[in-house]
Amino acid sequence: MVPAMHRPAQINVDLGAIKENIKNEVKHLKDKQQLWAVVKANAYGHGAIPVANAALQAGATGFCVATLDEGLELREYGIPKPVLVLGIVPVQWTPLAAQKNISLTVGSLEWLKAADKILAETNQALKIHLGIDSGMGRIGFSEDDEFIAANKFLQDNPHFEVEGMFTHFSKADDADTSYFDYQVKRFKHMQDLLTIKPKYIHVANTATSIFNRKIDSDIVRFGIGIYGLNPSSTPNTDDLPSEVPLKPALSFTSALSFVKQIHKGYGVGYGATFVADKDQWIGTVPVGYADGWQRKMQGFKVKVGDEYCPIVGRVCMDQFMVLLPHKMSAGTPVELISADPTAPNNIKAVADQADTIHYEIACLLSDRLPRVYKD
Repeated sequence: MVPAMHRPAQINVDLGAIKENIKNEVKHLKDKQQLWAVVKANAYGHGAIPVANAALQAGATGFCVATLDEGLELREYGIPKPVLVLGIVPVQWTPLAAQKNISLTVGSLEWLKAADKILAETNQALKIHLGIDSGMGRIGFSEDDEFIAANKFLQDNPHFEVEGMFTHFSKADDADTSYFDYQVKRFKHMQDLLTIKPKYIHVANTATSIFNRKIDSDIVRFGIGIYGLNPSSTPNTDDLPSEVPLKPALSFTSALSFVKQIHKGYGVGYGATFVADKDQWIGTVPVGYADGWQRKMQGFKVKVGDEYCPIVGRVCMDQFMVLLPHKMSAGTPVELISADPTAPNNIKAVADQADTIHYEIACLLSDRLPRVYKD
């Protein structure tokens, strides 16, 4: 998708805030613990390469991504540190991963055997992390017999370097730790079955770290915290208190592209879901759901100039309308998302309006919106 450079709409990313968040987390790490920055999904919508470079400067020693292509992008732009793909990669791409020194997640003996044949043909060794499904129900080993067999298969196997073993927690961001404790118990059981010795055993994500969950981990996979956001982003509930200061890095700005006065009885937007009960001023903002600004944002207040104005009518694909308190000029600045966590239009407030979490809001902001960086 081509960024729309010739309209007044952009995502603003404060790399200084990202560095500050990482430095604060590095200070919070336990002795010999490492921070690997999670930059999947275009760094949660913030921009993978600028964020990765900022993370390196701030003390990250590795990176996590979701797909092999995301890892290849890091290598293409000269990121030299370890890169782990957290998802399952089709076995035919294992030689490419090995060539680019990218570590892959393994979740089954079947995958290992298939990859072994391919790597034998190319005479390569692949770095792998053993994924454990301790209760997420997503990917990874969960049965004892298969995991024991995988250990035997990997013993002295020249085509694999077992770099790590990890799991992912379903409820590390919940005040009730009972399911978290259950997953920890399941993971430790699988760890007891190990006969090979990975370099890293890692289970910690942002939530386990900033909420001080009691579990050992060689690596903290620092994800949402990089971007200054609290992982306990349940809609319309307060965040859990973080032990690490978090400074949001993203804001979303635009400007009024058109202003007009409508009269009593005039409708606004598809379906005319808003009808004027008197003469009123309407401003148009050149952003819509194709940019990731969802139709659910109808009724939300964005900042126009110095005033918060409600979105009226349905959000269109490329535009939405706001009810102005008085006549304003085209070109008046509009702030859709504020980086100030206390502002009425902060990203959690946006997520609450959409009945979702801020992870989704940030990731949905499309590539049509240019990213503008400051340090």
